Amino acid sequence: QRESTQKKTFTSWINSILAKHTPPYVVSDLYTDIQQGHLLLDLLEVLSGQHLPREKGFNTFQCRSNIENALTFLKSRSLKLINIHVADIIEGKPSIVLGLIWTIIFHFHIEELARTLACTYNQPSPACSNAIDSSPKASRSAKKSAKIKERWKMSATKALLLWAKEQCSLHGSVSVTDFKSSWRSGLAFLAIIQTLRPGLVDLEKAKARSNKENLKEAFRIAELELNIPRLLEPEDVDVVNPDEKSIMTYVAQFLQYSKNLPESEEDMQEKVREAMGWLAAQEKKLAKLLVETENETYYQKYKEMMSFMETFNQEKIPFLPVLSSKRGEAELSEGQQQMREEWDKVISQINEWKARLDQMLPSPLDSIEAWLQEMERLQAEDLPDLQDPFKAMSVFREIIVIFKGLMDCFESHLETLQSFKNEDEKNMPLVLPEKLEEMKRRFSNIRSTNPSTFLEYHYGLCSAIANEVKLKLNIWDVKYGAKESVESLLENW
Repeated sequence: QRESTQKKTFTSWINSILAKHTPPYVVSDLYTDIQQGHLLLDLLEVLSGQHLPREKGFNTFQCRSNIENALTFLKSRSLKLINIHVADIIEGKPSIVLGLIWTIIFHFHIEELARTLACTYNQPSPACSNAIDSSPKASRSAKKSAKIKERWKMSATKALLLWAKEQCSLHGSVSVTDFKSSWRSGLAFLAIIQTLRPGLVDLEKAKARSNKENLKEAFRIAELELNIPRLLEPEDVDVVNPDEKSIMTYVAQFLQYSKNLPESEEDMQEKVREAMGWLAAQEKKLAKLLVETENETYYQKYKEMMSFMETFNQEKIPFLPVLSSKRGEAELSEGQQQMREEWDKVISQINEWKARLDQMLPSPLDSIEAWLQEMERLQAEDLPDLQDPFKAMSVFREIIVIFKGLMDCFESHLETLQSFKNEDEKNMPLVLPEKLEEMKRRFSNIRSTNPSTFLEYHYGLCSAIANEVKLKLNIWDVKYGAKESVESLLENW
């Protein structure tokens, strides 16, 4: 039942996306159509806006190559494709195909939509977990730690659930606690529709109707009035344990609708003015703090920064929708461009302030902080994508040497940090305890991500060696004539 529901829901979702493809493409049987690879590439091109390499034919080699290209693209976006192999997709294995499509839906549809919500609801998304480093224009490097990715997955789910709760809370007794049985009555769908488009439904009448009648009505109104594709049928939801992934996929479309609701230019300008006023106030507050703490101890300076950041993070929440607008530079008004420039300026000043404080840490914490930053930079960097295998081998070997050299200092730095006596000659604290705890947490993060990072470097090195071997072996497909030239070639190789 669950597999059947997912197949139907995911197929409908894919068709709604591929309707935007040129030419449009319609999936009739997901397990069969995906085997050629063209479906996957078409879907990813529409979702990413990028042109992906492909083989035009349909023989076994070309199908395999297309699927490999699709999976390589997904991996380049730091998606973990666990137990998803080309052979299983070519065979159309239901569990593997559905797992792959869900990964795509979650990353391109749910995560993208929930990202700004995660900031609003204070969830640790990659885009907003570090307030000091956030910027509406710049996206941070993808985290390599599976733990962090998994935590963000949970947060994206939670942010979507909180949004749904928020929409339903406006209508009294409609309660949402999960993406399963909470939706069985159909009232949650109707409540969201009523919030987004007041007057389209009568919730009082709905409470007297059966589950199937409410679900049928909700899906009909969503399709006709909100132009939301019907991904589900009443019989998919009115069951003891509805499929969570199918419901999440459908609910995310209502969030997409809310994001696309037109906003008057006057309202937007007013929000921009308010944001500009707030940013100007933050810049003045920051400048004043820097002057006032000039002669203070490191302890006091860091305490003031923590206090400033706590207030800053709380006050920025109402401005996040306008600050994190996805519009490109060409679409922004003059006021919006100035606002972005002002935001970048404030964030840059905060980062500079933090960097100066890190350099002012008392010895030996200053050198430990520098080591932590270097390790974090190395772990956050994307693996180099070099076309020349010989050059790639050299780069990966160099990275591995640097990484091992840094990791050799791990235990000694951690021991020094743990044994640091946090008081001066007057028995006053040198460093805020929160800073010491933050540094210890960073050590824990490095320890947990170290094995996967090290494996990724070795995987990159082995791949480069394999590619170099393939290039060498391909030489032997060509006839070289004289025995002497072949022997010379072999000797050189």
